[in-house]
Amino acid sequence: MTSESDVLGQLLSNELGTPIADLTRLSGGASRETWRFTADGQQLVVQLQRAGDIRDMMVEAAVVAAAGASGVPVPAMVASGRRDDGGAFMIVEAISGETIARKIQRDDEFADARSSFAERCGAALAQIHSVDPDDIDGLDDPDQIEHYTAVFDELGEPHPVFEFTRNWLLEHRPAETRRSLVHGDFRLGNLIVGPGGLSAIIDWELAHIGDPMEDLGWLCVKAWRFGGADPVGGIGTRADLFAAYEAAGGGTVDADAVRWWEVLGTWKWGIMCALQANAHRSGAVRSHELAAIGRRVCENEFDLLDPGGLDLFGLSGIGLSVADVPVRSGATADGGPHDVPTSAELVEAVREWIERDVLTSVAGHLRFHSRVAVNVLSMVEREMLLGGAQAVAHEERLDALGVRSEADLAALIRSGAAAHRQAEIGAVLFESVVDKLRVANPKYLD
Repeated sequence: MTSESDVLGQLLSNELGTPIADLTRLSGGASRETWRFTADGQQLVVQLQRAGDIRDMMVEAAVVAAAGASGVPVPAMVASGRRDDGGAFMIVEAISGETIARKIQRDDEFADARSSFAERCGAALAQIHSVDPDDIDGLDDPDQIEHYTAVFDELGEPHPVFEFTRNWLLEHRPAETRRSLVHGDFRLGNLIVGPGGLSAIIDWELAHIGDPMEDLGWLCVKAWRFGGADPVGGIGTRADLFAAYEAAGGGTVDADAVRWWEVLGTWKWGIMCALQANAHRSGAVRSHELAAIGRRVCENEFDLLDPGGLDLFGLSGIGLSVADVPVRSGATADGGPHDVPTSAELVEAVREWIERDVLTSVAGHLRFHSRVAVNVLSMVEREMLLGGAQAVAHEERLDALGVRSEADLAALIRSGAAAHRQAEIGAVLFESVVDKLRVANPKYLD
């Protein structure tokens, strides 16, 4: 029986007209796979799109080719085409360097790269935005508020913070100055960085026509700082990013528009976290990692509310801070006819076993997913300790607002009827989000 790698190897050999070797799978997802191989002594990478995926990889291949021709640092395009099943493929040169954010942010090897990171990103984005999108067939021009509102509504989960954010985005939408090629996911993780700096920009599958300020705002979204203090990938400043962008011919940066796109990016990523958790809950992709991502929604809610950050509700004006939200402790139900250990002690025992015996004996993929499992169990332990009292406090806050549920509050906010109660509602939502983070990821509040 012919293996998957044998079939792929024959396809690549036929496409390139030369034997290939060292074919190794790097990753695989719901929509695409990535493999590395050697041909004529050159290291290459092939991405395979599964048949039926709504995003056509042939458009992405055209974008990468056009970007490379304009001087954008991208892996050189070697070949692209379609397989017999209709799925597209794209072969590019392999670029050495690092994509893992924490290594780029911390390792001594990348000290020089960090010092110029914001400037290199600004210059690269100016190059991207100089590419004429009319030269690329198949690019879409989406209304992202409309699209992600539809996604959010389809999920059917009430998130009052996201409803307020949606209203704010509609009310403050910046005037369009120009339309350009937009990468759509320009951030650490999709940038290959070497010791000398930015080497290549990858993962162009979300490229589209849009406002160039979108890429600048997305790069500054807090989620893509990976715990770093500075707004540009946790490494650089907005001032350096904007100055380099303008110096490279990108045009004048509209800081207010960039902030608007940062807000939209935070809102969008929060909805995407909920969407990924739904993939697990619906049974489409059973994964404890996707399940855990659902509890990251509150990180995005906090970023939107944070008086020291985006502060959409203007909570800094009333002096509200995390320290003002009391820590409520009240264990969920235990006891009854059940013997000891308690449910919390049972969860703790499993977590300790994974930390003690599993994490020390596995590596790579298994080690990563074991760490995710530890984080999930820790989350459950904290909810057992805090959840009961938090639930009571949450109901009391909703009662004070005159609503029966989060769904009612979300509907009230979307209707616009509560606009005059912004500070009151914002303070209530801030307390609820802080409570959620004290369970999901208390370090996020540090």
